[in-house]
Amino acid sequence: MVSGCFDLLHSGHIKFFKTASEYGNLYVFIGKDQNILDLKGKAPYYSEKERLYLVNSIKYVFSAKIASGNGMLDFIEDMKNLKPDIFIVNQDGDTAEKKNLCNKLNVKYIVLDRKPEEGLIKRSSTKIKEETAIPYRICLAGGWLDQPWVSSIHNGSVIVAQIIPSYDFNLRSGMATSSRNTAFQLWSKAPSGDPIRNARLLFGAENPPGSKYISGSQDQIGILLPGINKLYYKGEFWPESIVSCIDKETCDWLSSVIKLIPLKPRPEKYNPLIEKNLKSNLVMKLAESAELCFESIIKKDIKGLGNSLTNTFRAWKEILPNTIPNNVMVEMEKKYINKYYGATTSGSGGGYAIVVSDIPVTGAIDIKIKI
Repeated sequence: MVSGCFDLLHSGHIKFFKTASEYGNLYVFIGKDQNILDLKGKAPYYSEKERLYLVNSIKYVFSAKIASGNGMLDFIEDMKNLKPDIFIVNQDGDTAEKKNLCNKLNVKYIVLDRKPEEGLIKRSSTKIKEETAIPYRICLAGGWLDQPWVSSIHNGSVIVAQIIPSYDFNLRSGMATSSRNTAFQLWSKAPSGDPIRNARLLFGAENPPGSKYISGSQDQIGILLPGINKLYYKGEFWPESIVSCIDKETCDWLSSVIKLIPLKPRPEKYNPLIEKNLKSNLVMKLAESAELCFESIIKKDIKGLGNSLTNTFRAWKEILPNTIPNNVMVEMEKKYINKYYGATTSGSGGGYAIVVSDIPVTGAIDIKIKI
């Protein structure tokens, strides 16, 4: 018996089935759509009906069914009913929970190496999704300057970077998840063609006529334009100019020093715009932090980069005090800003702490900038 999602079926799956079938008649239990949605926060690319059809069509599979349960061990009742001699996983699917379950039910537990068929390259669903899925974006400095009511007070830039989707970031966390979801509705995968044109299309789709709040264009541009981008705003919704960096060495360096740590959820009925201090000198500080950020990235200056993120964070607090709730302010200052080179948050109210560090940070998520 084996279990899994088996979405985006590829040669690695076939090799796994082939090897597993050498131990006896192979029974496959496939995760149902709702369970995958609950676990991963998004539905599989192919429905359970289509995935079941594909897996049942493979000659190495004796029988395939949809798993009856929920959670990471959605196959428990199926295993109890089938009473297999052996349960097989690959190295990525090896967990203590699965092993303990097999020991409890007197089922032999086998872990297979991930080896491709001779003459073929190694495949994984994760890698395929990273290559075809719509990226995320991270905003490092500037932030609110993509709103005309801010950049009309003082012109300035927003610094964003396109992030490979190797991790499912929380919704409403400042990682452009809303724009990304709209992009999925338009294209279902990363669109081809001119990224600026695509970003304009996405901006229009996300902000139809009559919208009370206009989503800033840094979100749409950030998820569709590769590398690190400096978006200069001059009192309009769309930037007047875009300066891009897709140099691999620079992008790899930035990837290595940026760490993301989940923060507590936003407070109920949170409104970051309830109080505004739109003074020219305060907005100028925000603009200057973005200039320092991009300059530091190009020079690979980790101290300057850290200062730029901290300056952005503190400028937000001055301009829009409710952007940074007091509990988040205390946590950021105590745990990250005073301990590492600098830090900010990914969005209003928190989301993730973005920390600049050249040493490991406990509980951090590593990112990879896409070029």
